[in-house]
Parts: sequence; C-alpha cells; structure tokens
Amino acid sequence: MPKTLSSREFNQDTSGAKKACQSGPVFITDRGKPSHVLMRYEDYQRVIGQQKTILDLVGMPGLAEIEFEPAKIKCFTKPSDLS
Repeated sequence: MPKTLSSREFNQDTSGAKKACQSGPVFITDRGKPSHVLMRYEDYQRVIGQQKTILDLVGMPGLAEIEFEPAKIKCFTKPSDLS
C-alpha cells in the first residue's frame, strides 16, 4: 500500500520519507490533496525509460548498419485538374 505524508510530515522527517520509498512511491499531500510523488530514481528511470523519442531512436548505436528501403507510394494515378 502506498505511503502518504502531509507536506509538514515530509518536512519534519525527510529521511523517513526516503526510507519509505524503498517499498514504493510516497505521496505527499498539500492541504489534504496529493501534490507530489517521491520515488527512487531507479523506479523513475523504469517508468520514464520505456518511452523513447524519435531523437533517441535516430541516435541508436549501429543504426547505420540497418538496411531500410521503404516502398514507394503511388498516391495519384493521374494528375489532378485544378482549374
């Protein structure tokens, strides 16, 4: 079960909040409403690391060795009459 701390509790026992992160994310509330999530960096990387951008993919090592020849697409069989 996730741990929840008020912002006051978090400020008073930051090291305790860090220890609580070992078993999962810690939700920090502000005036009773969730406002922040504290988690281990490894867990954050796992969550974020699964999403690759096109820039990440273009910069992949060994990309030059991959053969890629896209098929040509024929969109129009005859020129469009724009008059």
